Amino acid sequence: MSETVPETAFETVSARPSALFVCVHNAGRSQMAAAFLTRLSDGRVEARSAGSAPAETVNPAVVAAMAEVGIDLSADVPKVLTPEAVQASDVVITMGCGDACPVFPGKQYLDWKLDDPAGQGIEAVRPIRNEIETRIRALLAELLGGGDGTCVSCVARCGAPVTAHHCGRPAARRFPERQRRLPEREGSSRPTRRSRGRRSPA
Repeated sequence: MSETVPETAFETVSARPSALFVCVHNAGRSQMAAAFLTRLSDGRVEARSAGSAPAETVNPAVVAAMAEVGIDLSADVPKVLTPEAVQASDVVITMGCGDACPVFPGKQYLDWKLDDPAGQGIEAVRPIRNEIETRIRALLAELLGGGDGTCVSCVARCGAPVTAHHCGRPAARRFPERQRRLPEREGSSRPTRRSRGRRSPA
């Protein structure tokens, strides 16, 4: 018998890569990030957002700032963070919510330091919006690779298209910049591990 999923839970994991953005109220930063990812990915990445203590409505200054770039958040409603939302996402990006986000193995966790738009006017929200868009473009390049439909690091291992890139490796492996740096190849000016411990004869 299948287990009933709570109404607050998000959809189950799809074939697309997915990202969850979490802030305290889900009324500003996380809403903007999810909206930018949805638009810039053209549906190729599933975007979710949630808050550890969600507000009743999205910040009006955030709605106005996003309307300036052609994104309508007027009908969006803040959502509460659930373990199901985290489990259903490949990447979880937190924005000032502290330790409220549950941690599950095999997930990629990033923490973005961004100013809080709460209580700010549209003039203060615009630079926050612009920084979020810049970060989303970089995240999208990592999730989708070079735009050819392949996952940025999975392609080096299994060559799977992004719609079927679950190759059995942890999601964190899709972000090579977070991994330990590999030794330099032969011919590099950087000393290798073997040569570091040796000293030249006097």
